[in-house]
Amino acid sequence: MAVTLDMVKSLREATGAGMADCKKALDEANGDMNGAIEYLRKRGAASAAKRTDRAANEGLIVTKTSPDNTAAAIVEINCETDFVARNEEFVQFVHTVAETVLTADPANEEALLATDIGGKKLGDLMNEMLAKFSERIVLKRYERLQSASGFIVDYIHTGNKLGVLLEFTTAPANDNDRALMRDIAMQIAAMSPRFIRRSDVDAATLTKEREIYTEQAIQQGKKPDIAQKIAEGRIEKFYQEFCLVEQTFVKDSGKTVSDVLKSIGSGADVVRFRRFFLGETTDSTASSPTSNN
Repeated sequence: MAVTLDMVKSLREATGAGMADCKKALDEANGDMNGAIEYLRKRGAASAAKRTDRAANEGLIVTKTSPDNTAAAIVEINCETDFVARNEEFVQFVHTVAETVLTADPANEEALLATDIGGKKLGDLMNEMLAKFSERIVLKRYERLQSASGFIVDYIHTGNKLGVLLEFTTAPANDNDRALMRDIAMQIAAMSPRFIRRSDVDAATLTKEREIYTEQAIQQGKKPDIAQKIAEGRIEKFYQEFCLVEQTFVKDSGKTVSDVLKSIGSGADVVRFRRFFLGETTDSTASSPTSNN
């Protein structure tokens, strides 16, 4: 079948791929539109393998919560340029992935990409993104939280570069409670705590911090016994800086996060949180405990 300009334009509209790629796809498929779309999908996947050495430091973080706030998902998908990250189709794709993680609760990435989305596998939709934008697109990480009897709030910082999921032991009793819960999620985004409370800090971390603080004091000319006392004082500051409930509340310096929790209903507590910052390489993005369910 002879490939016409109208056929090429129709394929471009359907896939977003370049005109030259659409012409070649139709030629390879002898003018069959479905065959040409399949060709472009395969080409997108094949091209992706050639892009693995290219940095994908841009992208989006998106969160989703169930209507009753007992389940939530957070995903990070990376691309190479901010131009793609701001593209409406890419944004919609990331939201689709997040919604799929939330509703399908996939066992692993393979199951996630095999999920049916309106007659197409999620992996096929990703290949279409690859074919259209001709740059590296990476599903970097995702996580789903399920609360047995609590309440999960989410927070996305402006620009979708930073996201937080935060599980509480109890649901909000009113709008004021809900606002305070969101404020604590914003606190996590702004202050980047590593733990919920001091009892969550592992022994290895404390040993390392004590060694660092003691050595710093000795380097400043302090005697070893004095240096150890100084180190213990700095450990207290470590707790106040990196343990969420001991942090100074960013919206009221006269309170700690623990004080704010006590004012939520009859008293709430934090179960766990997840904080994703775009492009970070650290694995320490989740508080204890680390299980999803």
